[in-house]
Amino acid sequence: MKRTSLIGQLGQAQQQQTVTLQGWVSRRRDLGGLIFLELRDRSGTVQVQVEPDSPAFAEADRLRAEYVAEIEGTFQPRPESQRKGGLADFEVIASRVKVLNAAKTPPFELDKGESVAEDIRLKYRYLDLRRGEMQRALMLRSKAVTAVTEFLDAEGFLQVETPMLTKSTPEGARDFLVPSRLNPGEFYALPQSPQLFKQLLMIAGFDRYYQLARCFRDEDLRADRQPDFTQLDMEMSFVEQDDVLEVQERLLVHVFRRVLDVELPLPFPRMSYFDAMDRYGSDKPDLRFDSAFTDVTGLFRGGEFAAFASAPSVKVLVAPELTRKQIDELERVAKQNGAGGLAWLRRDGEGFTGGISKFVGGIAPQLIEQTGVAPGGTLLFAAGEWKKAVTALGAVRLALRDLFDLAAGGPQFHVSWVVDFPQLEFDEDSQSWTYMHHPFTAPHPDDVALFGTERQGEMRAQAYDLVMNGFEIGGGSVRIHDPEVQAKMFQAIGFSEEAAREKFGFFLDALEYGTPPHGGIAWGFDRLLMLMSGAGSIREVIAFPKNNRGADLMAQAPSPVEDAQLAEVGVQVRGE
Repeated sequence: MKRTSLIGQLGQAQQQQTVTLQGWVSRRRDLGGLIFLELRDRSGTVQVQVEPDSPAFAEADRLRAEYVAEIEGTFQPRPESQRKGGLADFEVIASRVKVLNAAKTPPFELDKGESVAEDIRLKYRYLDLRRGEMQRALMLRSKAVTAVTEFLDAEGFLQVETPMLTKSTPEGARDFLVPSRLNPGEFYALPQSPQLFKQLLMIAGFDRYYQLARCFRDEDLRADRQPDFTQLDMEMSFVEQDDVLEVQERLLVHVFRRVLDVELPLPFPRMSYFDAMDRYGSDKPDLRFDSAFTDVTGLFRGGEFAAFASAPSVKVLVAPELTRKQIDELERVAKQNGAGGLAWLRRDGEGFTGGISKFVGGIAPQLIEQTGVAPGGTLLFAAGEWKKAVTALGAVRLALRDLFDLAAGGPQFHVSWVVDFPQLEFDEDSQSWTYMHHPFTAPHPDDVALFGTERQGEMRAQAYDLVMNGFEIGGGSVRIHDPEVQAKMFQAIGFSEEAAREKFGFFLDALEYGTPPHGGIAWGFDRLLMLMSGAGSIREVIAFPKNNRGADLMAQAPSPVEDAQLAEVGVQVRGE
């Protein structure tokens, strides 16, 4: 028999009607000769009562947890004393029960899934996905896709698919390689992003493009990364940076309004890369709380404390009162992030105690005035080369956030732009210049003349990152559309003309055929959904993710393949 509705669609209008429902048995209770069932589908759960004299009783008695069942009965209000609001105010008095399928005893209780080891949940992901939390997360994902599509379609963007098998190019992470059977000894790469193809679409005249693109990066994993992930990719022709940012702001506002009924304030604040690093120690600062650094380099210059007296940069962060154990833990964080240590002071009246207090007696009033530290509060210092000092103190700032839940007093979502990134950064290992974003990012027009000079490290990129709650949820740039500027960029990062041709010849050829000014962005779609849903990991918003070791425990991938398959593609596996 066909079901009359999803469970979640039942309400006042269906009172005293006969309904037919299909779903899974979440729970069964026997009470005073009655059988009580909780029947669940993706839309909701309803209580079913089967009375002893009902013709449905014998079949209902067979039901156990996770059996699939069809229930026919009268939908009616529960007794007044048992009502809890919504669908819980109603129950179905069964007149017919049919077991559609039996189920083995699940390896974990679905209603206690959050306390189950993640590897067990991932091994039985098809069961884990039955849990309400997981179904709500994937329904939120579906709504977000719909919201994105309706907005971009209305804005004149065209959805275009780009290749999954392409050429290996240097994009910052290792490629996943696919051997070609038809071309022995040659390999495809799975795309890290559709970067070149979306630029080619602009050269081809499509003006506005988008795609929910599957991307692949062979890199170390963490809570907000997967080896295969989804990227919302967009590109626009005849635009400047402000044009791209304006469309992105309206798109994100639309998505939050349609999916969460949350209004994000416009416009999003902007901060330069230098200011973000200098004040918060991160190019993706969590601005739900302040705790900005204070620069006290000049205050310590030539002073008693030798470690700070000649340091290029001395930054201080104000913290609440800390125990020595907490300070030791924060110092461990600082050292993990490149600092030699973490100096500290505790305010005591109009002076300081503990830590480096014996070296600051003469400057105590200035430290109190410049930092605003309250009595009992703690000052935490990082000193040394500017980037190392601010990066280490930035990690300490986030550790303090987690320790004292500092973000709780701010907005649920804080969105901002970080702009004016450096065009180039110096790689200490190779002692050479490299790109900060990718080699197709356009420099600021005023800085193009700095290519090849001693000041090329000062060049600003027309690059921008979209940041939410301390996560980069999007990154993009205005692209180089002038072949001469592209050649200068390759020269700056040590690419010979021959090397550039070998890697990007098809793209460099395309630039010669009338390339419009263009720019774009890619959102980390999984990461955005993690934040929107309040999940602790992107694995909670992906249907079938890999674990933190890059393994699919359900499908048992990666796995060995037969020698015959390897021989077909000309691959030999060498021993450890």
